[in-house]
Amino acid sequence: MKYLSTFFLLLSAWLTASAQTDSTAYEVTGNMPVFYRQMKQQLTFPLAWGTAEETDFDAWKVRARNRLMECMENIPPAPEAYGLEVTDRERRDGYEARKIVFNLSGWCRVPAYLLVPDGEGPFPAIVLLHDHGAHFSIGKEKMVRPFHVAPEVMKDADQWVDRYYDGQYTGDYLARHGYVVLAVDALLWGERGRKEGASYDVQQALASNFLQMGTSWGAFIHMDDVRSAEFLASLPFVDKERVGCLGFSMGAYRSWMLGALTDAVRASASVCWMNTTEYLMTPTNNQNKGGSAYAMLVPGLRRYLDYPHVASIACPKPTLLFNGTRDKLFPVEGVNDAYREMESVWKSQGASDRLVTRLWDETHFFNREMQQAVLAFFDRWLKP
Repeated sequence: MKYLSTFFLLLSAWLTASAQTDSTAYEVTGNMPVFYRQMKQQLTFPLAWGTAEETDFDAWKVRARNRLMECMENIPPAPEAYGLEVTDRERRDGYEARKIVFNLSGWCRVPAYLLVPDGEGPFPAIVLLHDHGAHFSIGKEKMVRPFHVAPEVMKDADQWVDRYYDGQYTGDYLARHGYVVLAVDALLWGERGRKEGASYDVQQALASNFLQMGTSWGAFIHMDDVRSAEFLASLPFVDKERVGCLGFSMGAYRSWMLGALTDAVRASASVCWMNTTEYLMTPTNNQNKGGSAYAMLVPGLRRYLDYPHVASIACPKPTLLFNGTRDKLFPVEGVNDAYREMESVWKSQGASDRLVTRLWDETHFFNREMQQAVLAFFDRWLKP
């Protein structure tokens, strides 16, 4: 009887412990801390226009941009000279495609595609900013048709353009309509990839190493984009007063960030990347999974500004944002909130006609009709 009592006591203790374990309030669920709502409530974005203490818009822009730059340190220095070299050429319909290499920063010399229209110039110009797609084998080739490349690269590019760009190379489309076009790989893509080959998981290790050196992979990409715009504006056949930027998906995020970061860019167009922290930081959104999100993170920035607040640093520049109502990556409610925030800023500066926001009946896709609308936007603001 004594042993039986002991057995029941042990069984009761085990069941109690099991019950306690099963009912424990774990502090991480999925990829999110269970207190993520409280964290979001503390993000009051005190540096947003209308919330910040500045009442002079120009003074606010300077302060907001400076804070953005502070959050991006440690950044590469500008190159002492670009050292532009043309390595290959191909004649196309109304323009020439060039392969070039140049010093993008004091640290990096990079290959790029440069498309130059026929004629005298100076021409308006566009910095093209490619997407992410967790597809690293190509970068610039997602938006400019490659030439004199291996068959597998050509096939890769054609398939990607069919999948996300409606079968049309956006850069070539713009060049045929009179724009100089520059396309450069972001770090980890294409010819700026990993010696051992890039993969989805590599992103976290790369981003971690950047963070441990006082900056971020995302900040590095943004500064490369700034240097690309400055390089493009320096070319003798480019009108530096008429330089724009365009991107899809991650490229769209890069595009409105570039408009905020530098006045070398006079107009920006962003397709399929705009939202708010409220709607992106949820248990089911793709942005919370890490991996690809690291390419679009600037540590500490959310303590001061949300996505539309950062984009508003570009005001009153002409700015276009398109999103899809069927795009599962960007909840429509968050898109509308972000659009309203930006519309209020451009309206406050008497520049409502310079902001174009539109929701399309579309998925995460840059179709030809959208591309035509983007061309019309640039023609309005970057052509005399």
